[in-house]
Amino acid sequence: MDQSAKFSFRNRIKSFSFAINGLRKLIKSEHNARIHLVAMILVITFGILLKIEILEWILIAIVVGLVLITELLNTAIEKLSDIVDPEWNTKIGDVKDYSAGAVLISVIISLIVGGLIFVPRIVDLIKSIS
Repeated sequence: MDQSAKFSFRNRIKSFSFAINGLRKLIKSEHNARIHLVAMILVITFGILLKIEILEWILIAIVVGLVLITELLNTAIEKLSDIVDPEWNTKIGDVKDYSAGAVLISVIISLIVGGLIFVPRIVDLIKSIS
């Protein structure tokens, strides 16, 4: 890319459209991404219903972002790996396993954060109903 190219709002908007297109393709083509999207909607809904605090919203936003980022990177690595070698390749299989492991770790972190935020509120809600 020409480093001397002038700043262009049109090009910036175009680059955002590529990013949005990537998110759209992820949701459309990846089953796990749809599961993450449903989980995100549920977490936001529960956060609203249980009136979580601003710091808790920040933590939720961070871990939701973490899961989406790792899912995007995992998918990109898988797609690129399939182009590099469409046949089964042990080393590429390892790379795919590592990137899937990153998604798993981000999901576990999210579950821990979500549990720390929501479980005490749910327990209090159950106690108040009893």
